[in-house]
Amino acid sequence: MIWYPYQQMKKMKAPYKITDAEGVYLYTEDGKIIDSVSSWWSVIHGYKHPVLTEAIKEQADRFSHVMLGGLTHEPVRRLADKLEEWLPGDLDYCFFSDSGSVAVEVALKMALQYNVNRGDLKRTKVLSLTHAYHGDTFKAMEVGDDEDYHFILEAYGEKKNVFHIPTKREALEEAFDKLHEELNCFIVEPLLQGAGGMRMYDISFLQRARELCDRYGVLLIFDEVATGFGRTGNRFVADLVLPDILVLGKALTGGYIGHAVTVANHKVYDSFYGEDPQKALMHGPTFMGNALACSVALKSIELFEAGDYLSRIRRIEEITRREMKGVEHEQIREVRIMGGCVCVEVRDASYLQGFQQFAYERGVFSRPFLNYMYAMVPYVITEEELSKVLGVMKEWFDVADSVR
Repeated sequence: MIWYPYQQMKKMKAPYKITDAEGVYLYTEDGKIIDSVSSWWSVIHGYKHPVLTEAIKEQADRFSHVMLGGLTHEPVRRLADKLEEWLPGDLDYCFFSDSGSVAVEVALKMALQYNVNRGDLKRTKVLSLTHAYHGDTFKAMEVGDDEDYHFILEAYGEKKNVFHIPTKREALEEAFDKLHEELNCFIVEPLLQGAGGMRMYDISFLQRARELCDRYGVLLIFDEVATGFGRTGNRFVADLVLPDILVLGKALTGGYIGHAVTVANHKVYDSFYGEDPQKALMHGPTFMGNALACSVALKSIELFEAGDYLSRIRRIEEITRREMKGVEHEQIREVRIMGGCVCVEVRDASYLQGFQQFAYERGVFSRPFLNYMYAMVPYVITEEELSKVLGVMKEWFDVADSVR
């Protein structure tokens, strides 16, 4: 039996069965539906893209995977070289893993060991944001701040090594003033907090965080697993404010296969490099640098570059702002739009009960959660298809009271 994610299995309704997928469409036994959430925000080029499919096939004809322990291969070397060339600043050192959560774990481990390797054993604490979500593995949960996902940690009692602050400059200043001697890193989802409610904030907060991290010797980590590859309207938020460690996943492979990377700058890498074996990073996911994943990631990046995706995303945002302009309802607390993301936050979570099936019956797959109805569409979506997605979202507020 399948144990599905984020579900009380006893009460779960039957999931929609997918028989095929192409472009922005998922095909079911009933017909086809637009995937408005890009399979958890990863399928940026749509499904069954011929270039990506061929990359997987070609590599599989050679080999699908070899471990990176004592071995290497051309796809992983080429992807590391491409990321070194493509990413901003001196983010040059790529540590690959198999999921965003693991890549976050690696980043946090790097930040702690960076200080240990330098002989500073006091810096054991992490600063994070309120409403943060960084994954469901244990350290990632600890730096997260969402009781709906991570309530199990309450079994351990109060957090002792992680502090959470809102995205307010005053809170940022106060935290660094009090904690700077104990902090090894500040980890953020830059500009857009995803699973914590599609919360959006200003770049000036990150600019000030960079200044304070520099002043006090604290590493700045950007978790761009969700925000990278254009979702905020920027290629990476790291292009605007440079972190010390960058975490990428999800769209790294165009959503074709699980893979992630933790990218460190020279300062971080150099603290591990030397004669002492105890200064090495003792971490090694079995499927890190998977050849299939690296091959498809390279092609995904090529498509992103050649397809002028930032222009596509700007157009998605323009259409979304036009279609959602003036949308009001007594249940709507706020409509938030940034790049390729739109979120409608409602006052009462129960108001969204029934929306998923409502959308499905109108040809759209949506997955609202808590108080949030949202869309993060594939970047290859047409204006007509996007308008349909947004139209279904708007229609709900006209008819919800009668159909719930």
